[in-house]
Formats: sequence, structure tokens, C-alpha cells
Amino acid sequence: MFDLIRKALLTGVGLGIMTKEKIEELAAELSKRADLTEKQGEALIADLLVESEKAARTLDDKVSAAVRGTLEKMEIATKRDVAALEERVAAIERGLASDDSGAESK
Repeated sequence: MFDLIRKALLTGVGLGIMTKEKIEELAAELSKRADLTEKQGEALIADLLVESEKAARTLDDKVSAAVRGTLEKMEIATKRDVAALEERVAAIERGLASDDSGAESK
């Protein structure tokens, strides 16, 4: 019974976005209803918390990849692109400033 409950919860939609408190509350309720021992209840909570963290990381990775892909398709400049352009502009400005100071001294 314990494994069946655990597996059902692990495959449930939204495990990745459940808070620690909600997971503990759900596990406590299920433990009471399924007549689990205290040790089994604690194991259930621990398993659910670990799986919730994994699901949250997986969800975050998928969302990040989707956003990156969308931005690439839209050809929007990234922070890295802008920083590279800023450096190039600064280098050009430094070059122009040194040319101007040399021309004024002649």
C-alpha cells in the first residue's frame, strides 16, 4: 500500500511546484488514512520532498530552454551580445580619443 501511494504521488502533476509544507501536509493526511507507521510516513515525506525538488529543477530547466529557444528565434540580443557591443564601442571611443589628442598636439 505504501509503495502504491508513493508512486501515485510521484507521478502526480504539480509535484514540482508543491511547497514543502503542502507536501508534508499531504503526506501526513495520507499516512493517517492509509494507516502507515510513523517510519513509513517519514519516509514518504522525505521521498516526496526529494522528488519535488527534482521535478522543480526539471521544470525550471525546461522553461529556461523554451525561453532561450524563443528568444533565439526572435533574434533578440542577449546580455552577452550587448556586453560585447559595449566593449567594442568603448574600444572605438578609446581609439578616437587617442587620435584626437594626437591631432590637437600637432
